[in-house]
Amino acid sequence: MDKDAQHKTDSLPLESTYVKWQREEDIPIHRGFWADLNALELAYWKRKGCLGTYLNLADQQDLDAYVAEIPPGEQTKAERYMYEEAIYVLRGRGATTVWYDGMPKHTFEWQAGSLFAPPLNCWRQHFNGQGDKPARFVAVTSAPHLINLFHNKAFIYDNTFTFHDRYQPKDDYYSGNGVQKVFAVAAEDGMQRGRVRCVWNTNFIPSVPDFDKLTDHNRAMFAPGAQRSVDFTLAQNTLGGHINSARPGFYKKAHRHGPGAHLIVIRGTGYTLMWEEGKKRVRVDWKPDIVFSPPDMWYHNHFCTGKEPARQFALRWGGEYIGVHRGVERNYGDQIEFEDEDPEIRKEFEDECRKNGIQMMMPAVKYRR
Repeated sequence: MDKDAQHKTDSLPLESTYVKWQREEDIPIHRGFWADLNALELAYWKRKGCLGTYLNLADQQDLDAYVAEIPPGEQTKAERYMYEEAIYVLRGRGATTVWYDGMPKHTFEWQAGSLFAPPLNCWRQHFNGQGDKPARFVAVTSAPHLINLFHNKAFIYDNTFTFHDRYQPKDDYYSGNGVQKVFAVAAEDGMQRGRVRCVWNTNFIPSVPDFDKLTDHNRAMFAPGAQRSVDFTLAQNTLGGHINSARPGFYKKAHRHGPGAHLIVIRGTGYTLMWEEGKKRVRVDWKPDIVFSPPDMWYHNHFCTGKEPARQFALRWGGEYIGVHRGVERNYGDQIEFEDEDPEIRKEFEDECRKNGIQMMMPAVKYRR
């Protein structure tokens, strides 16, 4: 037998530890660029004791997501693990209990629209507070990194380490209180020197749809007056995010970044264009409860074409603990200025606005090519 034939006979499929672990979970896995969080196929999830499905969007193993549904009047199994997660309640109401061994248990209530994060490696158990309706939530987690890095289930799920610096069993831990911190953004570009980023630090946001700490977004990614937003961190995690409200008739400059950001639509309608440099654009139309994720270093624009402001929030790496910020080429990171974009992008947007009976609000542009 020649050497090539021998290698073919002995070869094994190259799979990450995360892929193997996920297969053993034995629930559906949804892939692609986007998903309707209310229309996913769910199956019984033995580890959690409820229904569930995984979301592996944009063909990446940076951050993942899952959807879980608790039947009426029931609860999940108590769990702890060494990866972070942020949980957004899609529908229903109920409560969650968190605790570390040797500490008092703390229980707080949630409803549709609530966003929270259990402290890292604490026990958590979720309860459906309604006896006649299921409760459904979506969570974004850092599981792929931790599982691939340590490739040891006992370390991930049976680790007794207590993060005293992340959790204090106080009555107001999940009260919804928060504090705004202001951070200087490192920048070499002259237009960006002195720029700051305001971050809302909290453990619990009672209602993302009604969150009122948004401020005018004056960064160079938007036309003037197009958007209000706020960055946030939860439970001292390295997983953070932002909430934004975009006015009808505007769109964001095309930009790109690393993988993992999961954008969830709360209110409004529109679409997003995504493309790998030099290749065909992919369009994702969105409405409330659509989640989508741009692939690694794919350009993407977000377009608001409904008659009401579009509210979205993103769960991604960020916050004060890992110092993640965008690059500084041009006047704000790795983006395409309106003057340099393909004119067909604006033409498509104008057509969509006209079709929906709204006024296109973007300032006039003179293309440089």
